[in-house]
Amino acid sequence: MCGASRETGYLSRNSFGNVSASSHVSPIHVFGFICKRRNFVKYLYKTSIFINFVTMINPKKKADGKDDEDLSSCVSESEQMEQGQSEDAQMQSDENTEDNDDDDGHADDDDEDSENDENNKKSGKEDGEGGGVFIPGKRILAEDEELIMDHNAYVLYHQATTFAPCLSFDILRDQLGDNRADVFPLTVYIVAGTQAETHEQNNLLCMKLWNMHRIDQTHGNDDDDDDDDSAEDDNDAYDDYNTQDTANRKPKLNVASVPHSGAINRVRVQEFANGRKICASWSDNGSVYVTDITEAVAATQKSELLTSYIKKKLAPQPFFKFSGHKKEGFGLDWSPMVPGQLASGDCYRSIHVWRPLDNGARFKVDERPLMGHTDSVEDIQWSPNESSVLASCSVDKSVRIFDIRANPAKACMLSVADAHTSDVNVIGWNRVDKTFLLSGGDDGIIKVWDLRQFKTGKPVTLFDYHKAPITSIEWHPTDSTVFAASSEDDCVTLWDLAIEHDAETVAAQGAEGDGVDDLPPQLLFIHQGQQEVKECHWHPQMPGVLLSTAHSGFNVFRTISV
Repeated sequence: MCGASRETGYLSRNSFGNVSASSHVSPIHVFGFICKRRNFVKYLYKTSIFINFVTMINPKKKADGKDDEDLSSCVSESEQMEQGQSEDAQMQSDENTEDNDDDDGHADDDDEDSENDENNKKSGKEDGEGGGVFIPGKRILAEDEELIMDHNAYVLYHQATTFAPCLSFDILRDQLGDNRADVFPLTVYIVAGTQAETHEQNNLLCMKLWNMHRIDQTHGNDDDDDDDDSAEDDNDAYDDYNTQDTANRKPKLNVASVPHSGAINRVRVQEFANGRKICASWSDNGSVYVTDITEAVAATQKSELLTSYIKKKLAPQPFFKFSGHKKEGFGLDWSPMVPGQLASGDCYRSIHVWRPLDNGARFKVDERPLMGHTDSVEDIQWSPNESSVLASCSVDKSVRIFDIRANPAKACMLSVADAHTSDVNVIGWNRVDKTFLLSGGDDGIIKVWDLRQFKTGKPVTLFDYHKAPITSIEWHPTDSTVFAASSEDDCVTLWDLAIEHDAETVAAQGAEGDGVDDLPPQLLFIHQGQQEVKECHWHPQMPGVLLSTAHSGFNVFRTISV
């Protein structure tokens, strides 16, 4: 298996898939799509990005009479939480599970095979060929095709599900240290807000996801024997898997729930210097709540603490509530420069600035909204280096920069009126190179803005890859050129602005004629498998580890590309 070294851009033989090359060097990426039809197996290698799913034809049949191994995640751990009601929380890992034999699924059916042959011909596939290189948005899967995850594309991959889907979540910093992405097993703390069927069932969920081991690449796809040289290296790298009891490797999930009034549109958390953790939550009832979740997070540390938390009904109540918004909203962000300083934006068009009093024990909210937007405020981001500056985006197609020191009616200092052709859903402020801003719109386009050139109204660059609205976007916490985005097309994509294709690479891709040449060279990775992805966030203490939430649950993963 081959990939490219991120540092040098040269081929290495210790991984399968793509890692990006250095700045201004054409990346060497690999498609690892396993195309299966009956007993035919074929690997297709292309110079392009790496995608985490492979196309599989007739996935329930094999010539040897055994069911195909299910390469999707299996159930590993579930916990029941009682908080006035039953709440299910389930953690799943990357470990493979083998289906039980089913005689009915093994019988050959000439009529079915003939029908599959006809479907393949209609899809442009000859007999004996698989689904080819599957690029999301390029074609629709045939009825006899299924996307199968390629574990070789990941260093880490786990799933978690809760009793109700969560539209929004935030990652909590912990005391376990920084730069520990390679120190397994991993532990992650998050706070999420539910979208339950009834208002009374909604909760803030303080979660500890722990005992998350690296993915077992030596037991991943069963067609990896084409590179024996790398197999030995991989075995050495994953000796801990073979020597540990599988049961001890199961990922764990602890959940402490906090009852919440209404479904939660957005959640953002801030920790004060004294260790106090407070959570701001936008409710669909039109109010913004602030809750001290310190005890709830502490309860997830150990099972006995969690048991006591549940039995004694220690769930906190919000200590502050703001009902001055005219409608519900989604824009919400804590200032990274001023602890306790918050901004909230609603669907009416208003942005209100909150200032902390008594070290965040209460707040003074300016009831005079920041003026500028003419429609719903969709997202807010405080400047990472200027305490009085924030950015916002709106359904009115604009992206605006405000200075809260000015009169609210005149606080809009910079704006691009038509930043996108339709609603601007999300923005992201670069925490490393602080002059750059990302925006993602309903048009599916991602734009990169240089604030030094903001008055021109022209982005530095744009990417028109996603085929549905962008739902979340965020810069990598330590790499100034890397960012992640999620979309309603059920994809989470990873990008690196430092990557460029040279003329030879572009010419070679064009000769293939498979659509790969249409992909942006900056596109590093396409993560799939979730439905209705809403938010994605990088873990600030584990470079490369990404979390995403969707209607189908949470993913915690790290790819070989970042």
